[in-house]
This record gives sequence, C-alpha cells and structure tokens, in this order.
Amino acid sequence: MARTIRIGLVGAGMFGAGVHMRAYAQLQQSGIAPWLGRLGLDPLARELADVDVQFVALATHSERTGRERLDEFRPQGLDFATFHGETPWEDLLESTPDLDILAVATPDHLHTAPILAALERGVHVITEKPMTLDAYEADAIVKAARDNARIVGVDMHKRYDPDHLSIRDYIADRIGAPLYGRAVLEEPIDIPTQTFRSWAEQSDPFSYVGCHWTDLFIAYFGVKPVSLHAVGQKGLLRESYGMDAFDAVQVKVQFDNGMSIDFINSWVLPNEFESPVNQESKIFGTLGMVESDSQYRGLRFTAAPEGTQSQNTHFTREVRREDKSHICLGYGIDSVVACVTKVAEMKFLNRTLDDLRGTYPDPEEGRQSVLIVHAAREVCRRNHAYLEEGRGAPVTAVFDASGITVYDPYTGPQVIYDRPV
Repeated sequence: MARTIRIGLVGAGMFGAGVHMRAYAQLQQSGIAPWLGRLGLDPLARELADVDVQFVALATHSERTGRERLDEFRPQGLDFATFHGETPWEDLLESTPDLDILAVATPDHLHTAPILAALERGVHVITEKPMTLDAYEADAIVKAARDNARIVGVDMHKRYDPDHLSIRDYIADRIGAPLYGRAVLEEPIDIPTQTFRSWAEQSDPFSYVGCHWTDLFIAYFGVKPVSLHAVGQKGLLRESYGMDAFDAVQVKVQFDNGMSIDFINSWVLPNEFESPVNQESKIFGTLGMVESDSQYRGLRFTAAPEGTQSQNTHFTREVRREDKSHICLGYGIDSVVACVTKVAEMKFLNRTLDDLRGTYPDPEEGRQSVLIVHAAREVCRRNHAYLEEGRGAPVTAVFDASGITVYDPYTGPQVIYDRPV
C-alpha cells in the first residue's frame, strides 16, 4: 500500500510559488529520499524511500492567481484543485479531508487563522516566517499544535545555510562566551512598493526578515530575550510613495546569556544594488569572533545591461540534469524539505512531537522570535512618535516571568503581554 503525504498551500506569491511550489513539485517527482543527504538525514533514506508526495490544492486570494499557478506548474507535473476568496483555506481544508500538510505563505499578519484552522482539523503546518506577529497568537498556535499532536514547522531557512551550519557546528564554541554581535538584512525598495505593497504597512522590515536572524541566534545558543530597545525611520516610503511604513528598523536585544545583538533591517535599498539583498552577521566572543557575509559569496560577474551582479547560489540554484531539464537546489528548498520530512517521521515512523523537538524550527522556538517581534513593534512605534515630537527615544521593553513590560517614561510602565516569557 502506497504511503502518501498530501500537501496544500495557502498563498502563491514570491515565496509561495517561488519556493514552496517548486519544492513540492520536486518532492512529488522524486520523493523525499534523494534530498535527505543534504540535511544530514541520510539514515532515514531507506525508511522513507517509498513515501509519495502529492501537491493537491492551492488557495489564493484571487481566482486569477490560482489559474496562473496551475498553468505555470502543470509542465512540472502538478495538477491540483484551486480555491480563492477572503478565507480560501477554509474551502481547501473542507474539500480535502485527507490533507496531511497545509503550507502557509500568506502576508505576515495573516498567518494565524489558516495555521489554527489546519491544526484544529488535525493537519500539520509549514508556515513562512514570522510564525505570527502577536505573542498571544503564538501561544494559541503552540497550544493547538500540542493539543492536536501536529507539527508546525517554521520556514527559518537561514538555519540551513551551509555557512551558518559551519558556525553552529565548529566555530561558535571556539570564540568563547559570546559578548555582542550584529545581524544585517537590507532589501530593495521593490519589496514594500511592488511585491508587498498591499500589506507592507501592516508589517515592517524587522518583523518581515529580522526574525530570520533572531531565530538563528536563538537556535545557536538556546537563549531567550531579557530586554530590547528599538527605533525606526519613516522617510522615503512616506514622502515618495504615500505609505505609512517604516523604511528601516534597528533593534538591540539583550539575551539571558549576557549577549547583546543589534538587528539592522531595511527595505529601501536601491533596486540597482548588485544582489537581491545585502546581508551579513557577526558574533564577537571572549576568545575570538566570526563574521559571515551572506550577500557576497564570491560569485560575481559584470555584463550588459544588468551591470555588476553578486549571486547567492547557496539559497537556490538551478542545476541542469543530463536530459537538459533543471532542478532547484539550495537551503531555501532544504528548509521546506526538512519540515516535510518531520511530518513523514510522525506519520510513518511513529515519532512523537517530543521525539522530534529541537530537530526542526518548531513553534516553541518560533514563539521566542514572535515575542521579540511583538515587543519591538510596540517599542519602535512609541520611540518613532517621540522622536518626531523631539522627545528622544527613551522607550524599552523587558521580558521576564510576568511577561513583556514596556517602560515608557512619558506614560509609565505597561504590560503588553502577561504570560511568562
């Protein structure tokens, strides 16, 4: 009897189509086993060799998008039902009772509803980052995952970057106790003004991509936040595009191991920049330091009309097969495959959530980044307003057993989250 994992997807934009659907098309074609060596999961290859992956359904806001994606992916072997509307995941879940995984690639502020709907029906989830923007919603997701014994895998693909794995596995423990660091990710202005124009005002550059870096440090060191300060700037997007959105946000977080990290994010980098993003990180310890330039990997070329281009082929790259077709490889795909594999382990190898905890970006770890995002959004909002009034940026947040308290000298302390951190 065939062993099958059936997958549906909500959202088919930049990451939904460009990463998730490509990954599922390849899994449907080849199964799980060929991918496991890249993840260090090769001992599972024989046990999961006969698992069949089927992409069965796509839910999008507009009917047109669903039709376009069906036309785009049919040549890659996908033939799936489509649903559209304001809450299309409800129809998808209702019409697909044997679904195993719902992948969620909706805008940042719309992750929670489809995640909870899936979990309540006993369906596993793979969601784009951040898991949610709200700490209470994160708690609801963690509880629903536990109550229903279902996986919530968060697409924190920076964990699977080979450079970051090298830092985790044989560099981080050589630099002594970590003291401070920085993490930078700057994106082009087309992201808020074109790609995500409809919802950029509901998020900000730190919430959108800074959570990748917070997750990486949390995963490296097993730490929790203890306090933070955050500021942001509204200039170009407000003045030139009429958007009430932050151009850039800077967040300084202190962790419970004494480490202080500066997270620096923007999404107004000129589109002419030589790479899709500018990104780098640094950790300084008592015995040394490690720096990673995640933008410039060494592959650079100049050609007309694009000019100089710097490419990160670690994230995704097209590899030509002998029959001239192509397969997409990279840590962007690895992250999705890792989460699908954990579902396969639960379904076919009798693993439990406790057995698998710590082997993938789970909701408990995802919650830690959400706590940081939740606090940073509130602190940044207040500090920006005070800066415009000429009153400085004095607001901070503290994480402790009573929750998250915002310390604002102009209004007094306020608990914005009342559960233990």
